[in-house]
This record gives sequence, structure tokens and C-alpha cells, in this order.
Amino acid sequence: MNIAGKKVIVTGAEGFIGSHLTERLVELGADVTALVQYNSFNNWGWIDTFDSNVKSSINVVTGDIREYDGIKRIIKGNEIVFHLAALIAIPYSYQSPMAYVRTNIEGTTNVLEACREYDIQKIVHTSTSETYGTALYVPIDEKHPMQGQSPYSASKIGADKIAESFYKSFNTPVATLRPFNTYGPRQSARAVIPTIISQILAGKSEIKLGDLSPTRDFNFVKDTAEAFVKVAESDNTVGEVINAGSNYEISIKDTIDLIVKIIGKDVKIICDEQRLRPKNSEVNRLWADNRKIKELTGWAPKYDIESGLRETIEWMKDNLQHYKPDIYNV
Repeated sequence: MNIAGKKVIVTGAEGFIGSHLTERLVELGADVTALVQYNSFNNWGWIDTFDSNVKSSINVVTGDIREYDGIKRIIKGNEIVFHLAALIAIPYSYQSPMAYVRTNIEGTTNVLEACREYDIQKIVHTSTSETYGTALYVPIDEKHPMQGQSPYSASKIGADKIAESFYKSFNTPVATLRPFNTYGPRQSARAVIPTIISQILAGKSEIKLGDLSPTRDFNFVKDTAEAFVKVAESDNTVGEVINAGSNYEISIKDTIDLIVKIIGKDVKIICDEQRLRPKNSEVNRLWADNRKIKELTGWAPKYDIESGLRETIEWMKDNLQHYKPDIYNV
């Protein structure tokens, strides 16, 4: 399937990954509808920052995936659905777990039910490497057990299983993409890389962080957006769960050292207790096996960690006003 000319909808298009995917789909010639969460300010998130030519190419609609009738009207008439809308902040899931059930599980069910009713040609459902929890073996392939180490990850496991059930019960053409640790321009300060960069760029000599020992498989957002496209276009991905990762493991401590080296400023790291996850909730190790996505779609990451960080830092230098380095963003 070639995405050019296809009528596609992106849920969560105003967000970090969703906004990059939306831009990429426009670039590829798709007829794009961007679903953003309704708000009284008519705020379109990162879409508001798009180049005017890109913005004018998008049909922006507001709604809420938790409301079935509305989402059904929005999905009608499209051919491909990229489902990215979700609550994703792990710390906030400790405070409001039911909100994650309603958005991530019930919302996903609404999207899939609407897709089933209107015979959508392809759905790409967004999972997360957090569903694996701390690695029981590495690299982590798609057969790795899922572990609900936070309410967020548990809700995403539930959403993934709903997607699996629609494929097995109704032959719904859904593929589940499981990105590992995406970073890059526009990422919320709730995530570790923009937290580090924003504090340093704001002139802080002491950087507040949580645990530095966990390892992550970081992936630049443009690579992740391309993985969504490749999974949608491939005829081999229906019914599959597919990792999108770099197959490269790096600790938070080493990531800090690399950022400090690129920016060229020495800093002292301070452990901030409120940034620590509960002991049994922390995911200590993530490292993706990406052989399956390469075999099924031909996708491979183009950015290594240093080139991705350099592009992220340059963007953040020009966009620091979007961040609040003095405030812990849950």
C-alpha cells in the first residue's frame, strides 16, 4: 500500500510523535485529517507551530476518543487510521489511574469499533516499550512477557490486547507498533532528555533528576514517525506486534554525559526524590530487538544517539520558551 493520496487520520496529532507523523504524511502526499483533543481555547498543540503551507494542507478536527459517537463521525470516510491519542505520563498515572483506563483502554476500543464499522483498510495502533517492563532478557523481542509496572503500562497492555482481540475476533486490519523511548523536538519536559537539556540551556549549574542507572533504547522522533509509515504501507504487518527501536542501549548517566559534552557546559547532578519512581515500578533496562520491523517493512533508524541529540538541542535552543525548567513536570 502506498500512502500517497490515501485519506488518513492521526489521533493525537497535536502531540509529540503525532505532530511529526502528521508532517511526514503531508510530505508523502496523504490526505491528512488531524484529530486533536477538544479544548475551549481551540489550541491545536504543536500543529499551531507548523509552517503555514503544511497547516493549510491538514484538516484539523477536535474531539475525544473517550466519546464513541464523536469518534465514529470523525473516522468515517478515511482509509487509514494512525491511533496515537493516549495519556502517556507515567508519574501522573500513579495519581489518576482510572483516567488511563478510560483514555487508553476505553478510548482505543472506541477507535477500533469505529474502524470496524466503516471498514478501514489499515489501523496502526500505538503501544510502548513500557509494556515489557524491566527486561527479563535482552535484546527484547516481541515475545518478551508484558509486565504492568505502572498504571500507565498496564493500561497500554490492556489497549494492546483490545487491538489483538479485534484482529482475532473481527479480522480488523490492525497492526500494533511498539516504539522504544522516542525523543526529539517537541517532547514534553516530563521525559528525561528534554528535562536535562532544558535545565542546562536555562543556565542551571545543578540539574535535578531521578535515578541515573536505568538503561534505555533511545530513538529519534523522525525515525519513529517513519516506522509508523512503513508499518502502515506494509501488507505483512496486519495482526502483528512490532518493535521500533535502535537496538542500542545506553544508561541515563551516559546520556547526560553525552548531552553535557555536546552543549559544552559542566553541571552537577542532584537527585530529586519526587522524580524517583516507586522501587518496583522503575523499568531498569530496555533494549530493543528490531529484527522483525526490518524484515517486515525494511525500516531501519537513520539517526544515531549523538546526531539525534544534536538536532534536539539545536531545536530546544530556539524553543526554550515552551519549557519550565524550574518546575517538575509530572
